[in-house]
Amino acid sequence: MIDGKPQLEPAIFVVFGITGDLAAKKLLPSLYHLMKDNLVHEQTMIMGVTRQQLTAESLLEHVEVCVNEADKICDPVALAKLQQKLVVHTMDPESPEAYANLKEHLQHIEDANGVCMNRLFYLAVPPQTVGPVVELLGKGGLSEGCKHGQADSRLLIEKPFGWDTASAQTLVDNMSTHFSEEQIYRIDHYVARETVQNILTFRRENPLFGAVWDSEHIEAIHIIAKEKIGIEGRAAFYEPTGALRDFVQSHLLQLLALVTMELPGSMASGDIHDKKLALLAQVSVVQKGGKPVAQRAQYDTYKQEVGNAQSTTETYVKLGLAIANDRWHDTAITLETGKAMDEKLTEITMLFRYGKQPGKLVFRLYPLEGIELDLMVKKPGFDDKLQTAQMSYKYRDAGSAPEHPDAYERVLVDAARGDHTLFTTSDETLACWQIVQPVLDYWQSADVEAPLVYPSGSGQVLDDRAMLGRHFVLQ
Repeated sequence: MIDGKPQLEPAIFVVFGITGDLAAKKLLPSLYHLMKDNLVHEQTMIMGVTRQQLTAESLLEHVEVCVNEADKICDPVALAKLQQKLVVHTMDPESPEAYANLKEHLQHIEDANGVCMNRLFYLAVPPQTVGPVVELLGKGGLSEGCKHGQADSRLLIEKPFGWDTASAQTLVDNMSTHFSEEQIYRIDHYVARETVQNILTFRRENPLFGAVWDSEHIEAIHIIAKEKIGIEGRAAFYEPTGALRDFVQSHLLQLLALVTMELPGSMASGDIHDKKLALLAQVSVVQKGGKPVAQRAQYDTYKQEVGNAQSTTETYVKLGLAIANDRWHDTAITLETGKAMDEKLTEITMLFRYGKQPGKLVFRLYPLEGIELDLMVKKPGFDDKLQTAQMSYKYRDAGSAPEHPDAYERVLVDAARGDHTLFTTSDETLACWQIVQPVLDYWQSADVEAPLVYPSGSGQVLDDRAMLGRHFVLQ
């Protein structure tokens, strides 16, 4: 690090699916911003892989690359730099022969730049395409570094990683025949948010909270991610996926692990992942009457949007979890997520046990990223009436706010410099699938209830107390 900026090696970002929504909305804007702020090596290149015959100029004509700028206006020098660094490579990703040509093209770029470059294969493709592409990359010799053997080849993979425990295990096994665990970067952009990165630091550096970070003092933990939007034309992806696979198995369980894991001996990537995995192995879905405490629901227009009147895919899910260790054995834990709700909101709430009106600690990811602590104090006057006093830290008010990177920018930078801290390991992925597998199995059983239906724009889908009991109660 120099002046707070990471020092990077030359790299080629090879983006499969360069014409897709993810590349247009996240990857290209993030790469533009990184180049503008000189956060990638000056010799870094971007190769967009597509079946279409395109030029870099025609591709960028259909992308709003400056959406991360405060004024949404491009810096002409930075935009010219992006155009110069971007090349489009046309190939059929299902053709084994095409990978030999891709390898030659990468070698040509390295020769032209006179430097050996790390190759980062970003698979912004449908989940069912990931396995075949990885296999063809491996068979095509692209799991190795450049021809001089002085740089790495890395895989960047978006969720979902599999559809259940068995399919995830198959993917892990197949990938391991071509790429080592150190070469694989499973992306969870939620973990790359500033507030999430701050959770462990907050716990380590504030011993006041470390002393009360357990069931004796914390009654409930509630992690919620609400979205105002519905599926927005993503029926092909969402109908076989649903909220449990899309958000709970990945994002929300990762957040829970960071909040409840034992503190690592250091902030090194390996130490953090070891503690995360140990915690996930102790998590299970609460059982009530022989059934998992898991409720699903579907917003009212979903069936019409996907064109399936019989659909049982959940757009909302709420789980009751338990952690089988001494620290958290008596804390009620709920994970909740839904689409087409009243607001976009993501936060982690820790509810303390004691006092007439127990206080709470909130890690807010969206909106207004930051940390809030509610305390009870005496109201001014002659009586003993109480009032809530809120202490808060918001990133927008911090002096470093202009340097606050977008989550995808952080993902790209860390992958380029080989830092695994923010990425999910194979073992963590499998552990998360094992947690939700009983719910998936139950929802596929013959006697399961159909999902509830809720109006789009709902603020609360379930009556917690009436339907699901103590594990779903959070004041």
